[in-house]
Order: sequence, then C-alpha cells, then structure tokens
Amino acid sequence: MNEETKKRIAEFRFGVIHDLVGGRKLPRGEKERLLREKTSSDWEIPYSGRSYLSRSTILNWVKKYEESGRRLESLYPEEREDKGKTRALDEETALALVNLRKEFRGATLPVILQKAKERGIIAPHLSISPATLYRLFKNQGLEEEPVPPDRRRFEAELPNDIWQSDSMHGPKVEVAGKMKQSYLFAFIDDRSRLIPHAEFYLQERLDSYLDALRKALSKRGLPRKLYVDNGPTFRSHQLSHITAELGIALIHSRPYQPEGRGKIERWFKTVRMQFLSTLPEGLTLEEINDRLQKWIEEVYQVTKHSTTGETPLNRYLKQVHLVRCAPSNLTDYFRQRALRKVDKARTVSLLGRIYEAPLELIGKTVTLLYQENDPARIEVFYLGKSYGMLLPLNPQLNCRIKREHHLPEIVPEEREEHQEGEEPYRGGMLFYGDEA
Repeated sequence: MNEETKKRIAEFRFGVIHDLVGGRKLPRGEKERLLREKTSSDWEIPYSGRSYLSRSTILNWVKKYEESGRRLESLYPEEREDKGKTRALDEETALALVNLRKEFRGATLPVILQKAKERGIIAPHLSISPATLYRLFKNQGLEEEPVPPDRRRFEAELPNDIWQSDSMHGPKVEVAGKMKQSYLFAFIDDRSRLIPHAEFYLQERLDSYLDALRKALSKRGLPRKLYVDNGPTFRSHQLSHITAELGIALIHSRPYQPEGRGKIERWFKTVRMQFLSTLPEGLTLEEINDRLQKWIEEVYQVTKHSTTGETPLNRYLKQVHLVRCAPSNLTDYFRQRALRKVDKARTVSLLGRIYEAPLELIGKTVTLLYQENDPARIEVFYLGKSYGMLLPLNPQLNCRIKREHHLPEIVPEEREEHQEGEEPYRGGMLFYGDEA
C-alpha cells in the first residue's frame, strides 16, 4: 500500500473521530450519542466495500490518535500481520459472530448471517460473504473441513438399469454448399458400455434429442433410469413427461459436476480420438452419420472394453432377456401436447390448420396430441378419454351434410289452401317458423 493510499485512509478516519478527540470536554451522554450516530450511519470507506463502522473500531482509532500525541500517521492502516484472519470484520464483531456460531452449531453459514443481522451484530446493509465467516470460524476451530464428495466408481447390475446421455460438438458438415456445425447426441448403457444409439444433428435442440432417444429406445428397449446433464435441453417438461409415461426415472446430474456422467464423457473422448480423427473434410450430415453407425456396430461394439474385459455387445446380450421392450406404439409417447378450446363451430386450430372436433366437445378445453411432421394424426383427449383423431375441416363437404339439431325443416313447395285474408303462397321453399 503506497503512502498516498495510507494518507487518504487516515484522513477519512480522522474525519470520523474529529469530534471525539482533541481533549474536548463533552457534555454528559454526548459521547455515547455521537458513537450511536456514527455506528448507525452509512460511510463511504476508501478502498473498502464496507459502509458500516462498529463502536470498537471508532474507539480504537480514538485511542491510537490520542496516545500518539494526536499524529495523523497513527491512523494509517497497519500492514497485515493477521494471516488467516478476515479483514472484513473488526475484533468485536468477529467475537460476537464466534459466540453466535457456538450457540447455533448446526446452522448453515447463511443462517448465521441472517441471525447476526437480526440481532444487530452486523448492520443489515453490510455485505459479508459465507466464505468470510467460514475462514473466521475455521481459525477458531469451529468449522470442520468439508468432506469431499463420494465419487467412487459405480456400475449398474443389469443392462438397461442406467443409461447415461449427453451431447458434444461435432465437426462441421456440408449443407447446401455451406459448412455448418453438427452436434452429437449419444446414449451409453452403464453396465455393458453398449451404445444404444448415437447420431449427429444440425441443432442442439430438444427435438433433436427426442429423435435420438426414440431411436435408442426402439433399438435397445427401455432403461430403468436415464442419467442426463442439467442443461435446458434435458430440463424440458416434454422430456419429463415422456420418460414418466414410459416408466423411466429421469435423473439430472449436479451442475458443474460431470463426473457422474463419466462413462459417456469417456466415450466422447473415444469418438474424437478413434472416429473423428479419421474423417475427411466436407462430409454431409448423412455421410458422417452413416460412417458413425458403421464404426459403432463394426468396431466399437465388438471391441473388448479395457474396464469390463468384454465387448459391449457380448456383455449386453448376456442378460438381454431381462430388458424391457419398447411398446409397439412408442412413437405416440413422443407426441407434443397442446391445449385448445373447441369453438361453437366445433373446430380447433393447430399448426396453421383447422380441424373438426366431435360435437360433444363444443365449449370444452381439450388436449391435442400430435407430431409436427404428421398433421394427419392429431388425437383429441378430454378428461383423460380419447375421442379419436381429428379430421381437417372441409367446408365444401359440410355444406352437403344434413344437420340433425337446431336446423329448420323443408316443407313441400306447394300449399293448396290458405286462410281468408292471406296472400296465396307463390312457390319456393318455406321453413317452419317463417311467416306465410
């Protein structure tokens, strides 16, 4: 700390204590009033993020100033000789916090901070981090060293007990004469290290991941657990709904802790070293995926794994009879959901088209299940019951359909007699309810 910095800090400190020093004779109670005023004020303390001064700090400055013969240099900040202690807390506040920790031994550090503010140990506006408290309490022997997380290797007992899944950036591929980034979504069986499915896509989006998941399930059956990253792609409501309906537990790893997905991460490393490193440039997405599938089936799945001592395929097939098969209507589980209210014309709109709903659903809010690439199959549900597939609206056909309710009947064109005073009927169509 240079001389100019020390001088500025000393000048500030003197500005705080100037009315308490200099041999002034203060009236009875005046000193305590001044101290209360100073400790309750907000200060712009030079070179500090703090804005609060404690009583003990102010009195310490007064004492140093008077004992030095009222020299400004006595208010210079001292060079630190307190390694392992915190600068953010004065001695009195630190002692009070230590006593508070002894009182609440089981409380978390944020709770201790809240208690300290409630009791006035620290000012409400004073910012003290949990790390500052941890260092203080650790130096006093009140904090135990944090136990490192248990990261022992684990392995599922059976195939399809656990699948790990993640994505990685792939190479650029040629699309319509331009090079675009590709993204690889992949799944690995925890026990056997078999790859149920892996595929490159042009977007790292939910629809890409769901397409890869559907293909993996159709090829290798249903896992009991699906272990995924914590990113937004894997946090979608649609993914949660799909896995829940299929009886798959969706488990998210803790943020910034990829160790739990170590097997898929190591497989990605294998892909980079053994597959991507051999590819020529300028491949299309279809070409790179064809090569990937061939490499997985003909090389990776049938090569002995360094950890298990078996090939992934053989290790998987040993207990394949225990695997749950995917349902025959697997595609239906991947349909998107939309809520619509059936209007008075008994129609609903979806994907820019108008569809006819059953008559009994007029005025009801229904759930539509659909695939964007298959607008001809939109199933409508109300209160958990399926009412079948919707039909696209055909106005030309509707005009030829006889209405059964709330429509007039057609009477014969001729009427032989009429009442006296009535104009005779001149022909054409007459509806019941019309005046003659």
